[in-house]
Amino acid sequence: MGYEAVRIKIPASTANLGPGFDTLGMALSLYAWIEMKPAEQTTFHLYGDQLSGIPQDKTNLIYKVAQAVFREAGVQLPELEISMYSEIPLTRGLGSSASAIVGALVAANELIGAPLSQNKLMDMATNLEKHPDNVGASLLGGIVTAAWDGTHTKYIQFDAPDNLEVLVAIPDFQLSTSAARGVLPTEVSLKDAVFNTSRTSLLTAALATGRLDLISFAMQDVLHQPYRASLVPGLTHVLEEACTHGALGAALSGAGPTVLALVDKNSSDKQDLEQFMQNTFSAEGITATTLWLKPCATGANRLTIEKEDFFEAIVRGVQS
Repeated sequence: MGYEAVRIKIPASTANLGPGFDTLGMALSLYAWIEMKPAEQTTFHLYGDQLSGIPQDKTNLIYKVAQAVFREAGVQLPELEISMYSEIPLTRGLGSSASAIVGALVAANELIGAPLSQNKLMDMATNLEKHPDNVGASLLGGIVTAAWDGTHTKYIQFDAPDNLEVLVAIPDFQLSTSAARGVLPTEVSLKDAVFNTSRTSLLTAALATGRLDLISFAMQDVLHQPYRASLVPGLTHVLEEACTHGALGAALSGAGPTVLALVDKNSSDKQDLEQFMQNTFSAEGITATTLWLKPCATGANRLTIEKEDFFEAIVRGVQS
């Protein structure tokens, strides 16, 4: 049994968390909403500046992902009405593509009565995104550590520490994942591999057990952030100095250019840290927006459809 229409709320995500390259992700309290229903002709209703320029035909990612679900389930729904609003900035390192993929997968699956398991959706999402960290966090919520063998994903999801807060600084320029991956070396030394493996293990355990005192040491990285620093002016300074301004640790969010700091929510230095982040980018001639976010414990979930003007109401609330 399916639904006449479904509405899904999907959290943003941050990936890597420093050393956990392509394996660690965390859901954040920034969201996208997707509504999907069968239609006589495919139409799109895209709300908000974050979605400007997105295709409004059958080349749209959400439409294509939905059709992949239907094919997998042996269902034909070639025409859809799709509505979407997103708070998640595009190509900024906060999982915008992952949220779209996950939202489309979950919406299409729910629309036809959820025949596909969560594990199947995770495999499909990872195959589309090519790494499991962002999609895992958006699908499952909390913190996700995952490994992908090219076909299937093995993962563990756990809640973030209760007193963890996240400050993100979002520079006013886009950085594609492909460009950020293009500066990475194709081979690394054994020394660097051990450096990151040890810190990824320690960071995962520290987050799982609430050992915030270990985060600063455990978030060190030599595999990707040093190479991407040239693409994000100010990144190196933030990584080196954020902890002296009250951060538990700092990292490039995903492929960037967003930079994040993990913070104890009870810290008295939050204002100083935010000013430091803003000043660092300003010194590089870059405008950056700072947001205080929380880890999101809930992954993509279906909402009750109560109001037809739901998306218009969101836009009005943002603009007021």
